[in-house]
Amino acid sequence: MVVYGAIVLSLVAVILGLSYVLGQRHNDRATGEPYEGGILSAGSARTRFSSQFYLVAMLFVIFDVETVFILSWAIAFRELGWYGYLGVLVFIVMLAVVLVYEWRNGALDFGPSGSKILAAYKRLLQKPAA
Repeated sequence: MVVYGAIVLSLVAVILGLSYVLGQRHNDRATGEPYEGGILSAGSARTRFSSQFYLVAMLFVIFDVETVFILSWAIAFRELGWYGYLGVLVFIVMLAVVLVYEWRNGALDFGPSGSKILAAYKRLLQKPAA
């Protein structure tokens, strides 16, 4: 293990040294900025995001991983047979139940409801012109 650790550390040192010696040096206007893209940053990086943002991100990751499971099942469809088909069917039903649960709890509501928007629009139409 000690020899392996020494080899890893020496390899890291060689790679860092080569990148320092062979790398380009430039000083453009946004070089020292985080996430350099050639555009100067405006505002603070410490802005607060709504908790809704994180909830949507978690839902995306969850359903993205589930897609990988379903794709894996589709690749091995013939080997799994009916047992695999019933298993993925139960899996998809569970996904649908979770999606309906999240929907009913308001996890997918990103703004005011449509009925509130229509009510506000009707009130605007009913106001007499001044």
